[in-house]
Amino acid sequence: MALLQISEPGQSAAPHQHRLAAGIDLGTTNSLIATVQSAVPRALPDENGAMLLPSVVRYLADGDIVVGRAAQVAQADDPHNTIVSVKRFMGRSLSDVKEAAALPYHFTDGPGMISISTVAGARSPVQVSADILSNLRRRAEDSLGGPLSGVVITVPAYFDDAQRQATKDAARLANVTVLRLLNEPTAAAIAYGLDKAAEGTFAIYDLGGGTFDISILSLTRGVFEVLSTGGDSALGGDDFDSAIAAWFCSQHAIAGLEALAPRLQRSLLAAARSAKEALSSHETADMRLDGINGHALTATLTRAQFAELGAPLIARTITAARRALRDARLSTAQITGVVLVGGSTRMPIARDAVRDFFGMEPLADLDPDQVVAIGAALQANILVG
Repeated sequence: MALLQISEPGQSAAPHQHRLAAGIDLGTTNSLIATVQSAVPRALPDENGAMLLPSVVRYLADGDIVVGRAAQVAQADDPHNTIVSVKRFMGRSLSDVKEAAALPYHFTDGPGMISISTVAGARSPVQVSADILSNLRRRAEDSLGGPLSGVVITVPAYFDDAQRQATKDAARLANVTVLRLLNEPTAAAIAYGLDKAAEGTFAIYDLGGGTFDISILSLTRGVFEVLSTGGDSALGGDDFDSAIAAWFCSQHAIAGLEALAPRLQRSLLAAARSAKEALSSHETADMRLDGINGHALTATLTRAQFAELGAPLIARTITAARRALRDARLSTAQITGVVLVGGSTRMPIARDAVRDFFGMEPLADLDPDQVVAIGAALQANILVG
């Protein structure tokens, strides 16, 4: 319902323009957009009611661009032209992408950043990200009934200047005005209202689809100071999927994921992701891979087996957390609270490791997939007044 406009005597009758702002979490696996309405932050759904937009873009020969779930469904059938986890490539050269040989893409080294060859031509990570941002912008404008005045986009705290500039460039291509790039851990802290809480020192443990970020923040009189940051730009849920896929291959005497055709690689990784998600609430998960010499291969993965597969990856996050504490010259006993961010923190092995290391129950009241976007929306709302 439109706001009632009231003009006092002597004032212009021109209606007051309500400036629309939003926060965007441009994620490796999923992205989403949130806004503040009637002082309440909320994520904005698409026309089907889905909050998360899979960060997947498919390019077609006729020039059409498919973004989100439809592209995700087609990734096994069209792996060369369906780009996933593009955030890992932002601002990176080919030598930076260690896993390039195992990916079903044809990379070329562009000026300052790699490109990916598709049937629609070469696409840089900036262009792919712009297509994701354009989709989110349209979602927000359709939902809010007007153009966005600006957005706050979140980035990992360890993103360097090249990666931050690439994010800004993607927004410009998507016709999105960037009010500010906000570090993801700070956004999570804002979402939990830690900026309004008592003073203290907080750890933000952010395990997403493709990146891991750990930050130690000090809160004094409503002002955050970043004491230390750490993490791994090539560690996230994707790596747990790869570990499960490698286990599946070993069960069937397959040399490895790279020994499979690109279509089968994508199918197996999708099956691995489904198994990983199922194990967050079930003790076992069944996997199936069709198309191996006309046969279907199956396997059952238990939660205990997955915990063993994921242990080395979780250990890397705890090592990074220990290093961040050392850099901040703090011990776990001096941490006031721990905030969980990122969909991968739904894994019991991640939550258990965080609880054991910090010696306290982590904060996980908010949806870990939405918490960063909500914090960004709160910040955007302030910036547009």
